[in-house]
Amino acid sequence: MRFGIHLAQFGRALAPDSIQRSAMRAEELGYDDVWVSDHLVVPASQPYPAPLMTDPLVSLSFAAAVTDTIGIGTSVLVGPQYASPLQLANTLASIDHCSNGRLIVGIGIGWSELEYKALGAAFDHRGDRLDEIIDLFRTAWTDDPATHTGTYYPFDQVHVLPKPVGPMPIWIGGGSDAALDRAAQRGTGYHGIGVPPEGAAEMVQKIRSRRPDEEFTISLRVDWDARNNSPEEIADQRGGYEAAGVQHLVVAPTRGGLDAWLEGMEVIAGALELSPR
Repeated sequence: MRFGIHLAQFGRALAPDSIQRSAMRAEELGYDDVWVSDHLVVPASQPYPAPLMTDPLVSLSFAAAVTDTIGIGTSVLVGPQYASPLQLANTLASIDHCSNGRLIVGIGIGWSELEYKALGAAFDHRGDRLDEIIDLFRTAWTDDPATHTGTYYPFDQVHVLPKPVGPMPIWIGGGSDAALDRAAQRGTGYHGIGVPPEGAAEMVQKIRSRRPDEEFTISLRVDWDARNNSPEEIADQRGGYEAAGVQHLVVAPTRGGLDAWLEGMEVIAGALELSPR
C-alpha cells in the first residue's frame, strides 16, 4: 500500500512557505506523494471549502521545485471549469517534464454550480466535457503535431511541447456510478473521497468488476486528525482499507496552523510505520 499526504495549501496552515515546508517534510518522512485540492474560486455564499487556498498547479510547481523524488498529484482538478483544456494539457505536461515524471493527474467534474458560474464555465454536460478533456489530454501528450476533433474543444495541427516524461497517470475522482464508469473506461486509476473503511470493500468490488487489472490503482482520500485519532486508530483504519483492496491513501492531516499540520504529518507517518528518507 502507498501513502500520500495533502500539502498545507489552504486554511490556517497556509503561509508563504507552507507548501515548500510540508512538501520537503513529506519527502523526509517517507510519504510516496503529496497532493493539492482544486477550488479556483469559492463563492461567498458557499460554506465549503476554506476560501484561503492557493492555485493547485502553482502549488505543485513549488512543491516539485524543493523535492527530488516524491510524487505530486491533484485531488482533484475540476477539469471542465478550465477555459482551455489544451492550455491545461500544456501546463500539466510542463509540470511533469520539470519534475522528471512525478505527476499524477487526479481529475473530476466537481459539484459546485456556483463555482462553475463564477468562472464562466458550463455546468451542464460537464461529464461529457470531462470525457473529451481526457481524450484531448492523451492526444496532446502523445501526438506531434496534435489534432483533436471533439465536440467542445477541437484543434488542428498544433505542437504541445514538451511532452510528459512518460504515460501520464490519470485518476478519475467522484463517488457516483458515472464516475466509476468513467474511471474504468478512461482512467488508469480511481480516486475517491470520504469512503469509510467499512464501505471500502463494496466500492472496490464495484470498480474491480469493471477493471480487474491490478495496474489500475484504487486510491482514497481520508481525513485523520492526530488530535482525535490515536496512532492505533489510524493503523486499524489503514488495515481495513488495505484488506478491502484499496492500494493508495491520500491523507488530509490535522487542521489548524502550519505547526499543527506538520506535527500531524509526523504522527500519521509514525502510525503508518513509514520509512524516513
